[in-house]
Amino acid sequence: MKLCIFNDYRIGVAIDDGVVDVTEAFAAVPKPTWPYPQSDWVIQHFDEVRSEVEKLSRTSARVPLSDMKLRAPVANPGKIIGAPINYKDHIAEANADTQINHGKTFTTLDQFGLFLKANSSLIGCSDEVQIPFADRRTDHEVELAIVIGRKAKGVSREDALDYVFGYTIGLDMTVRGPEFPTFRKSPDTFCVLGPWIVTKDEIADPNVLDLSIRVNQEVKQASNTKYLIFDVQRLIEYASAIYTLNPGDVIMTGTPAGVGPVVPGDVLEASIPEIGSMTVRVAL
Repeated sequence: MKLCIFNDYRIGVAIDDGVVDVTEAFAAVPKPTWPYPQSDWVIQHFDEVRSEVEKLSRTSARVPLSDMKLRAPVANPGKIIGAPINYKDHIAEANADTQINHGKTFTTLDQFGLFLKANSSLIGCSDEVQIPFADRRTDHEVELAIVIGRKAKGVSREDALDYVFGYTIGLDMTVRGPEFPTFRKSPDTFCVLGPWIVTKDEIADPNVLDLSIRVNQEVKQASNTKYLIFDVQRLIEYASAIYTLNPGDVIMTGTPAGVGPVVPGDVLEASIPEIGSMTVRVAL
């Protein structure tokens, strides 16, 4: 199932080139009360209404994708977690480029740990990426993004996939500079997720997925998640050792080699065939 959020935060299921509005399936789910949980409400309650969602997706009318605005498919993640150097070819690339490394020598992920992106950086693919510093380099980084489905703490590698809700495409936009990654990767619009979440039952193995990005129709990054240093299960194990993961939390799995600058007006086309593709513009 491809679950999306569209227009005025309606909940939809994408089928072929259309979307079925399934918002009414959630009508009986109690709304959260203060203090609000650190979870995404839709994902937290999805299992309770899945049968009704499936029924509506079979019987209700489809609206063309071209007629709607796709929001980030996770409306309210408690955390967006990043894996900074999780492909060997990107480590080599980073160590060879002084605009990326700023005097650091990158080794392995377990020596650098994870980072958090601000939730306020989150947008969907119908929005535009805004470059915050005109005099500094801003790079594209295409990634597989994991969406957590239920509360997880201290999860083992063997059980890790049991805690996954699904997968989406992520762009971890990055300003180059000497500051910590959390600062440089958290400007508004710097976390693009989309076009929808594919539920985990449709992805047989998240560790063998092709991913790529084109900038103005030219391929800039192309790789496969089989080259992840920490694969999906290991990332969930690693993250849940220090964070409590809640429904809707997002783990960006890292980017392969080929990162490069974008400028106003560029069109980015990111693809993971088992999920889909999304087109995002850099604002003028």
